[in-house]
Amino acid sequence: MLAKVQNGASLRAFACLLLVTGLAVTGCAPSPPGLWGGAANSATPATPWRPKNPATQPLAARTPASAVVQGGSPRSALTLADAVDIALRNNPATRLAWAQARDAAAQYGASRGEWFPTLDGRGTFTRLKTVASQGRSAVEQNSYGPSLELSWLLLDVGGRSGRIESSKQALVAANRLHDATIQDVVLEVESAYFQFVAQRSLFEAQHVSFAEADTNLAVTEKRRAAGVATIAEVLQARTARAQARLSAERTEGDLQTARGLVALALGDPSHLDYDVDITAEAVPIAAIADSVDALVASATEARPDLAAARARVFAAEAEVRAARGARLPSLDLNANTGRTYTSALGRGAGSYNMTFGATVPLFSGFTAEYRQQSAAARADASRAAFDRLQQQVAFQVFQSYYALRTARQRVHTAEELLAAATQSAEVARAQYKAGVGSVLDLLNAQSALATARSERVDARLTWHTALVQLAHDTGRLDERGQTGLRLAPDSTDTESP
Repeated sequence: MLAKVQNGASLRAFACLLLVTGLAVTGCAPSPPGLWGGAANSATPATPWRPKNPATQPLAARTPASAVVQGGSPRSALTLADAVDIALRNNPATRLAWAQARDAAAQYGASRGEWFPTLDGRGTFTRLKTVASQGRSAVEQNSYGPSLELSWLLLDVGGRSGRIESSKQALVAANRLHDATIQDVVLEVESAYFQFVAQRSLFEAQHVSFAEADTNLAVTEKRRAAGVATIAEVLQARTARAQARLSAERTEGDLQTARGLVALALGDPSHLDYDVDITAEAVPIAAIADSVDALVASATEARPDLAAARARVFAAEAEVRAARGARLPSLDLNANTGRTYTSALGRGAGSYNMTFGATVPLFSGFTAEYRQQSAAARADASRAAFDRLQQQVAFQVFQSYYALRTARQRVHTAEELLAAATQSAEVARAQYKAGVGSVLDLLNAQSALATARSERVDARLTWHTALVQLAHDTGRLDERGQTGLRLAPDSTDTESP
């Protein structure tokens, strides 16, 4: 009876030990392994990945946005830097890409486990009862005990290393795609921001045109009261005034739509109570200092989506090595040790076994061969996809480069048009007041002036948008909204849109 009590106490103690050990081991959540001496992922969804790799160009340190009011409070005087910072923290696209990168980091950590042995602890309890037969007495016995099982792949020919390298390159690709998503979000918010600024500037310009049309109507009515103008001239002036007012009202609606697009890019479409402040973002209208060939070469190195495609090529080539290794011999070790307690062996007895084994794949219905062919085809496809993307990147840089050059020339032409239209309107107004000009000349000159103002606003919007697009296409657009492009400022212009 005492032996049974002791055995029961030992069994309970052994079960508790296994439970505590299992919880302690499985409860440990190690951080994903780093890459190239740096972290496996970026710290937050809003920051790009910066590994300590000499081949990777580091970005400037990120500075926090200033004077940003969160929540539902009004965002007064929202600067471009504030808008970019809020968008990167709120936009779901960055959080999605960051989560996918962290998933890839965990997958890489899991794949590295193939270098280590697998160790399992087991605990068994067996109750045996036999039937008495042929002169043998019935046997009733309890047996239990702990055991450790070890399994370790000691050697294979490229299979394990290929799988780990493929997982590593998948992590690199996921991090680079996260960086590309950050640049996409910055491009989206800056484009929406400049669109809102342009609509506001256009709204203000059309209010000026409306005030001038109102003045022209007053002058026409005064001349009619003096008997030197006809009712037709008054009606024409009223028509011009109504058209100016209609244009201002239509632009006011477009302004609110642009405000909503900015809020959507910020990841906060339900709050529209903010204004913008562009005094700190006044970028001079300038020429690009680098040649298009230099920018294409820079994009080949800096574009994160191109780096992700390159990593996918490496991952596919590693999968080919893994598939080839599955067809070659491997060497493994299996070991087991334990101790068994029974009713008859109160102190228990130990046992162990160890096996070295070699596995030589002979035939599997050509499954392994076809898997290797499939991996090779995927590698060819990934290389073709990389080459195609590289060509697209070169074209995008080429297109953005000349779009920026054209936009710069358009800004200068719009400035000349505005200056000429302003002088023409002033002369027409003076002549009409002096009685030597017609009302049609005045209204035509006023219409041309309003068009010139709109053209100036649109030309500046196009230039700023083209500048940000070129920075994005070359991979230089950073998480603070800085373009990183070398500009040669023109002496004729230093204003923002």
